[in-house]
Amino acid sequence: MEGVLQAGDAKDWVYKGEGAANLILSYTGSSPSMHGKVLRIKKILKDKSLPAPSCMVFSSYEQLLWGHIPELLDSVKQDCLAQAYAVHVMSKHLGANHVDGGVCVGVSRDFLELVEKNVLDSRPAWRVNASSIDNTADAALLIADHSLFSGNPRGSNCIAVEIKAKCGFLPSSEYISKENYIKKQVTRYKMHQHLKFHQGQISRTSEYNPLDLFSGSKERICMAIKSFFSTPQNNFRIFVDGSLVFGGMGGGADNVLPAEKDKCLEDLSKLSGLELPDFIELLSEAIFKSGVLELLRKYTLLHSLSLDKSLKIVRDFLVSATSKDCSLMISFRPREGGTTDSAYDSVFLESVKQTYEYKAYFVDLDVKPLDKMEHYFALDQKIVNFYTRNQEVMPSPKGRPSSSRVAEPTY
Repeated sequence: MEGVLQAGDAKDWVYKGEGAANLILSYTGSSPSMHGKVLRIKKILKDKSLPAPSCMVFSSYEQLLWGHIPELLDSVKQDCLAQAYAVHVMSKHLGANHVDGGVCVGVSRDFLELVEKNVLDSRPAWRVNASSIDNTADAALLIADHSLFSGNPRGSNCIAVEIKAKCGFLPSSEYISKENYIKKQVTRYKMHQHLKFHQGQISRTSEYNPLDLFSGSKERICMAIKSFFSTPQNNFRIFVDGSLVFGGMGGGADNVLPAEKDKCLEDLSKLSGLELPDFIELLSEAIFKSGVLELLRKYTLLHSLSLDKSLKIVRDFLVSATSKDCSLMISFRPREGGTTDSAYDSVFLESVKQTYEYKAYFVDLDVKPLDKMEHYFALDQKIVNFYTRNQEVMPSPKGRPSSSRVAEPTY
C-alpha cells in the first residue's frame, strides 16, 4: 500500500462524481506524481435495510467462492478488495489493456471527514440523502483519470466519453419459464425503463437499445450513440479535459434540457472542432475498431445461465453482474502531424481528414456481494412482471402520455 493521506491533504482533492458505491475525487495539488489521478473513496448507505452496492468483506460463502484466489482474501484484510478484484479477476475477463487496477493508498479518518465536509455542497442532494463516505475505511483506490490522457498537455483538448452499456443481449436459457418468456423478446434495459417510468424515477423512457451498441454493426452503433444524446440518463457522459460537459451526475432521473443540450453541443464543437455527426462517427469508429464491447458482451451473456450448477456458475454470475454495471471510458485527442510512435491506437476520421488517438478503459469494476443475488432475482421478477402486465399501455420514449394511464402492477 502507498503512503497515508492525512487531514492536510484534503484541500488538494475536489469532487468529480460518484456512483452507488464510491465517491470520486480529482487531484488539484502540486505533486507531479499525483497529477491526472482520481481517488475512489468507499461510501456506505444510510438506509441499512438496503443491500450494499459492493462487497467490502467476505462472508464464509464468499470465501468459498473466491478462496482459490489468495490475493483476494489477502486484500480484504488490507481494505483493498476493489483493486485486487480488478487486477486478478476482471482484467482476465475484459483484457488487461482495458482494466486499470490502480494502487491502494492509506487514508486517515481526519482526511475522510474533512473531504466529506469539503465536497458536501458539490454532491447531488439525493446522493447526500442516500449515502455518506465510509470514514472507518483504512484505504482508498488511486487510479488514473481516464477522462484525460497521461503526460503533459499537447495543445489540444482531450475529449472523453463514459458509457454504461448495460446488458447487450437477449437471453436464450432453457431455464427461463414460460411466464417469463418476454425476456427472450425484449431487452431487460427496456423493461426496466418502463418500471422506472411508472415509479417516477425518470420523466421519459430512453431511446437507447443496448442491442444496437453491441451489434458489431457500425450503423447500429451510430444509432445507439445518437439515442444517448436524446436521453443520456446515467448511461452517457462527455468530458473535456476532465470536466463534465454533457450528461448528468448519476441517477436515473438525470435529463438534459433542450437549451442545455444545445449549449453543451455548441461548446463541444468549439473545443473539439467537430460537428455532432463527425463526433458520433468518431466514437462509433473507435467502439467498432477497438472491439471492447465484444469483450463485455462475452461476460454479460452469463446472465442467461442457471445459478445452481456449480460454484463456478455463481462466480461467473457475479463477474457478469459487475460487467453489466460497469462503464466504458473512451478518450480521444488529435494526433500531432508526423507522429508515428504513439503508444495509443488511432482512428482516421475521413470527414475532417484527421487522425485521433484513443484509449478505452472499463471503470467501476467493484465486487458484487453474494447476498445481493436475492435482490437481483427480486428486481428481475418485478421488472418482468410489470412489463408483461402493462406492455400494451406503455409510453413511447417521447414522454409521458397525456391521456393513457399506466396500470398498477400486481406482484
